[in-house]
Order: sequence, then structure tokens, then C-alpha cells
Amino acid sequence: MSSLPTEEDHRLTPVLHEDRVCTGVTTLRGRVFLSYPSADRPGVQVVEALPDGRRVPYPDAAWNRADQPPSGAFVHVNGLRAGPDGRLWIIDSGSPRIGGAQVPGGARLIAVDPDDDHVERVYHLDEAVHPGSYVDDVRFNGRVAYFSDAGAAGLIVLDLDSGRSRRVLDGHPSTAGGPVVADGRALRDPGGAEVRLHVDQLEVSPEGRWLYYQPASGGMSRIATRWLDDPSVSADELARRVERWCDTPSTGGTAIDATGTIYLSDLERRRVLVLAPDRSVRTLVADPRLAWVDAMWLDADARLWMPAAQLHLTAGLNGGVSAVEYPVQIYRMPVEIGPPARDHA
Repeated sequence: MSSLPTEEDHRLTPVLHEDRVCTGVTTLRGRVFLSYPSADRPGVQVVEALPDGRRVPYPDAAWNRADQPPSGAFVHVNGLRAGPDGRLWIIDSGSPRIGGAQVPGGARLIAVDPDDDHVERVYHLDEAVHPGSYVDDVRFNGRVAYFSDAGAAGLIVLDLDSGRSRRVLDGHPSTAGGPVVADGRALRDPGGAEVRLHVDQLEVSPEGRWLYYQPASGGMSRIATRWLDDPSVSADELARRVERWCDTPSTGGTAIDATGTIYLSDLERRRVLVLAPDRSVRTLVADPRLAWVDAMWLDADARLWMPAAQLHLTAGLNGGVSAVEYPVQIYRMPVEIGPPARDHA
């Protein structure tokens, strides 16, 4: 078993308390939005968290209807984030669960205009997914978006102008996951089989030159975005351009600041690490409450939001036994530097 922290860190402030497992948080113009992966029970997938404590389905109740065709309703939201353009971007994995089959038309990037709370555009990713894909997360680089696929190892590149998407580094070793270890134990499905999550976390460097990425089991790589952005580059050439960057642990989520420093959650030891541009690593915070910190968010006021999602304690990843302790908390703490403008507003 890994050694877990025993003392609480006073710099962590619990700011949101959820009655369901929550993996995504983002802030936009003073508003807070959350996403729920239905890992513990079904329900609304995206909400706005109002100051009075209410959770309002977002962008509306219709998009959050269950068991509906994907036209006008979510299949399975895995994350969300405010973009550099001031819109809210929602990632629909297109599959009801990791290991499930893709729903035709389900894998999408959905742009919502916060001025009127209406869906402005839907980017379909059908041409870039496999039957076992699970579109996990997104990062922006000008008019290009990059996606991780945790279900079928590979990355997806989307041209935001044309709407065309394509698959890159498909099955490359840098995108393939191994055993994911949290609190010293490997993830197991209800039947006891080991669960593997492929490429999950990804970040774009502040100047847009590099894409950093890794599977949830750790082992960060990078590749120059010039190679990813050029559709004429062959698969073999792309593979040659991959660089191993850092031997990271099993990770739930990452964020990047304006200096290129990457924050990453260490699932094995309930801590958040800081990976500097010179590849040095240090511990930012270790706390027993940081159980599976998932998709972190760095806001404009240089505050790091950390959803302690406890995913490894849900029945689907804990051998069929739920051990989640409610409420599920989202913590926040100040850091030194805010986000890069290329990443989000």
C-alpha cells in the first residue's frame, strides 16, 4: 500500500459539496459549472452551481434528458471547460461508459454561448472515433482542438473552422494505458478484472508549441503541435516525433499555468504535484481529503479548483462495491500563477 497523508492542509478550502460523484468544474464570468459522469448513479449531467446552493440543469433540462437520441441530448458528458473564446465547451464521450460501445452521433464537442445559454455549435467526432472510444477531454490551440481518447488509445485533432476531425497516434505506446493505481490498489471492474484507461490528460504549452499528454496510468509524453496540426504528416513520422517527458504516477487530472508549469493529481498518494518546465517535480499539497482529484481548473484569480471525485471508490472501479463518502467535495487553493490565455479566458 502507498503511504497516504494523515494531516489536513489548511490551504484547502471546501467550496462545493455534491451528493453525486462530480469530476468536472469550470468558472466563466463569475459563474460555476459542474459535470457528473453518472459513476455512482444516473442523473443530470451538467449544471450551473448557483450561489444559493441550487443546481440548475445546463444548458437546459432537455439536454440532460436520459435515454434520448443524441440529437439535442447528452449521451455521456465526461468534462467541460471555459474556452479562450469565452464559451462553455462540453465534451460528450459518445459512450455510456468506459468499455461501452459508441452511440452513433454521440461523440461531440458542444459549444454553449453563456450570453443566452444556448448551444451555438456542435462538432461531431464520428469520423475520428473507434467503436470502443471514450472521448475524455479537450484542450485548445488557436482554431485547433485536441482530444484524448481513454477508451481506444489515441488522440483526436479537430479543425474548429471546418469541423473536420482526424485521429492521430492511434494505438501508439504513449497513448496506451497500464494499470491505474489509486490509494495503493489497482482499479477493478465489478467482475474483478483490471481496468485500464488510455490517454486521458492533456495540456497545451502557453505559447502553443507543445502538446503534453498521458494515459491515466501515468507516463507523460509530448509532441510539437506543428506535427499534429499538419494532416499531411504520416503516422510513422508522427510516431517518431513523440518525446517521453516525465515518469508521472497514476493521475486523475491536470492543469497548466501561464509559465508552462503543470499541476497533476497523484492518485496513489492523495496529493497534487507540480511539474516545472525544467521537468523538476515537487509536491504542492498532500491531504487525506484529496481522494482521486479529477479534472482540475485554474481560474483567472490563480486559484486551483480540485474535485475530489473518489472515482476509485465507485462500484464500477472498486470491484462492484461502492465506498464513496458523501458529500463529494470540490476544494480550492491559491497558487502563484494564473492560466495561459491560450487555454481559457
